[in-house]
Amino acid sequence: EVRLVESGGGSVQSGGSLRLSCSAFGLLFPNYAIGWFRQAPGKEREGVSSISSTDGSTSYADSVKGRFTISSDNAKNTVYLQMNLLKPEDTAVYYCAAFESLEGIVANLRIWQYDYWGQGTQVTVSS
Repeated sequence: EVRLVESGGGSVQSGGSLRLSCSAFGLLFPNYAIGWFRQAPGKEREGVSSISSTDGSTSYADSVKGRFTISSDNAKNTVYLQMNLLKPEDTAVYYCAAFESLEGIVANLRIWQYDYWGQGTQVTVSS
């Protein structure tokens, strides 16, 4: 059974920073991607960033490029999302998600590929 445990959400003022963590347990295949998605009230869930264990490739939504950085500690099976220069429009519930494969994976934000989801953590940015 795969479990994803998120931490690090909270409230911050515009321009501030937060770091989210996602620890993955139970992944069996050598290749996997872990991504961050978010959902604001009344909006669809959208991809934010992802990272691949195959080659370390990363993917970012245009709205967060230059402000958010994804990284991983493979020894701990943990992925981090450093969020800087936060804006009120970044306010959402942030979900960690993962999928795994026997074949190599290039990081992507195709939500339909992600099989496993965390419980979500709230990020609130006030103006």
